[in-house]
Amino acid sequence: MKLYVVGFGSGSRQGMTLEAETAVRNSSLIVGYTVYVQILKSWFPDKEYAVTGMKQEKERVCLALNEAQNQNVSLICSGDSEVYGMAGLALALAGNYPQADVEIIPGVTAALSGGALLGAPLTHDFAVISLSDLLTPAEKIRKRLKAAAEADFVIVLYNPSSRNRADYLQKACDLLLESKSSETVCGIARNIGRKEESSRILSLAELRNTPVDMFTTVFIGNSETRVIHGRMVTPRGYRNV
Repeated sequence: MKLYVVGFGSGSRQGMTLEAETAVRNSSLIVGYTVYVQILKSWFPDKEYAVTGMKQEKERVCLALNEAQNQNVSLICSGDSEVYGMAGLALALAGNYPQADVEIIPGVTAALSGGALLGAPLTHDFAVISLSDLLTPAEKIRKRLKAAAEADFVIVLYNPSSRNRADYLQKACDLLLESKSSETVCGIARNIGRKEESSRILSLAELRNTPVDMFTTVFIGNSETRVIHGRMVTPRGYRNV
């Protein structure tokens, strides 16, 4: 039987790909984190659901793999199933569940949907970095931020803040300001694809003192990024534009 590891997008039905919707419709059971299951239940109320909480990723994947030995199952992830999703863990553990055939279903990650909301900040090379140090040492995160800033990548920050990490974005901005101008064009996108969706363009100096939460994706431009007609744009280098 199949285990579909499904990226269902940012949280709007329109942002879910046809491939992801087909996988969910072909599944008898949907497994996911509490918040994600609540979203999917409103779209597919006839399905059976199994829920696990925060920090129970391994338990969630094992449950999905075990059930997928006897029925088609969708293990759901917000955004994309690979980008900070469950795809890697599912493939790593799949050998213990030989009757479960794992298929990875991509989705639109927040870097892309949030970028479109702001304009076109990702037209050139960019780096995606999570500020959460639950699974990655803080020192490694700092090294990645420093390297990306010095290489003049556009940087997209996931998990920029939480109740226990209220100052992490501020600390990241302080590090970036060592090699980037305080006037660097930045953007924030919050609740992408949902009723409370919002976005804002601001400077790196302003970003440093801006409150954000786990529903926010942060965009930090490179030295070429600019505001064009109220939109955040990173040129690709077309000389005739």
